[in-house]
Amino acid sequence: MSTLTATHETPETPETAPAGRGRPAYRVTGRRVLSSEWAKLWSLRSTWITLGLGLLFLVAFGVIAASHYRSGPGSGRPAERDFADATAVSLSLFGTNFAQLALGVLGVLVTAGEYATGMIRSTMAAVPRRLPVLWSKAAVYGVVALAVATVGAFAAFLVGSRIVSGTPAAMGLGHAGVVRSLLGAGLYLGLVGVIGSALGALLRSVAGGVSVLVAAFLLVPGLVTLLPSSWQADIDPYLPSHAGQAVFALTHDSTTLSPGAGLLVLLGWTALALGGAAYRLLRSDV
Repeated sequence: MSTLTATHETPETPETAPAGRGRPAYRVTGRRVLSSEWAKLWSLRSTWITLGLGLLFLVAFGVIAASHYRSGPGSGRPAERDFADATAVSLSLFGTNFAQLALGVLGVLVTAGEYATGMIRSTMAAVPRRLPVLWSKAAVYGVVALAVATVGAFAAFLVGSRIVSGTPAAMGLGHAGVVRSLLGAGLYLGLVGVIGSALGALLRSVAGGVSVLVAAFLLVPGLVTLLPSSWQADIDPYLPSHAGQAVFALTHDSTTLSPGAGLLVLLGWTALALGGAAYRLLRSDV
């Protein structure tokens, strides 16, 4: 008689499993965090809509301002007060104040939107170290806002300069300071986007972040005009919006900062907002 011997397979354990069939180990790196934030940014419909609005505001209002100048002072009629010293650059960048709202609001949505939906918990679970998430969100959106704003500024100028051709405001890209002004406008709007993303992370509320953004760039400058003149001279140039305007202004006087000084002040406000967001991120729960 033959004896049958039953054999039982021993289940694989992590120690006995072949090395090639093990689960690959993934590391959280800065490049991967940036890639993740890039994918999340473009997966939102609000990104496409708001960036489109920002670009539209920048180009459309610049063209409208140039057309208005052409039909008024450019045609020999008396110059209005707002267009007395107008140039092709100032007319083309007329929509900057409107574009900054669109780009700043989207910056708030980039960070505060995750807190509103609760998706921030998944993000922090995937990236246990919190600060890389904040830096990546600000960097990715800042670069996107910078690119969109720079393209819009040059597009508005190319169209606007053709409209005001042959008028006292006519200028070309070869004129001194023109390229610097257009690049400065793109840089300013890019930093506005970074400030918006920092406010969203700091306040963790879309409504709160948008409210502070509007107050800082629109309401506070208006309130400063109600102060005594001696106070205005000490406060007004250092507000975020006015420091930013000094970055892309073609001409300057004693009441405004130089482009370099304006950029340093604006970078200081940006660092302050990011620093506040980083502090809260480290000190409080998600």
